[in-house]
Amino acid sequence: MTAATTPQTDNRKPDPGGKIAGALKRYRVLAWITGLWLLVLTMEMVYKYLILGNSSDAPDWFTYIGQAHGVFYILYLFMTLDLAIKARWPASRTLLTALAGTIPFLSFWFEHIRTRDVHAEYAI
Repeated sequence: MTAATTPQTDNRKPDPGGKIAGALKRYRVLAWITGLWLLVLTMEMVYKYLILGNSSDAPDWFTYIGQAHGVFYILYLFMTLDLAIKARWPASRTLLTALAGTIPFLSFWFEHIRTRDVHAEYAI
């Protein structure tokens, strides 16, 4: 005899056209890129201001590290806003997620949490 199985219902919202899945993928990529550049920027600042005796002795190309992080952070903000609009996040969740790209290692943690939240809420 086979045991009667109870049908499991999936209460997650649908993702018509895969719009949320695409926005989530773009957000995840930019979260990682922004986080990596922020770590490089942090190492550069530690070297420049704590290890070197005079910060003017730092190589000129160090200025590009901050610029690269800035460009990727702006793209991260756009991708966060895109996902927030499509997933209908409240303003507080959107703001906290946007600020995660400014604190080392936090963008990686938030990427994990937001991915888990979106997968739990939407059928993607």
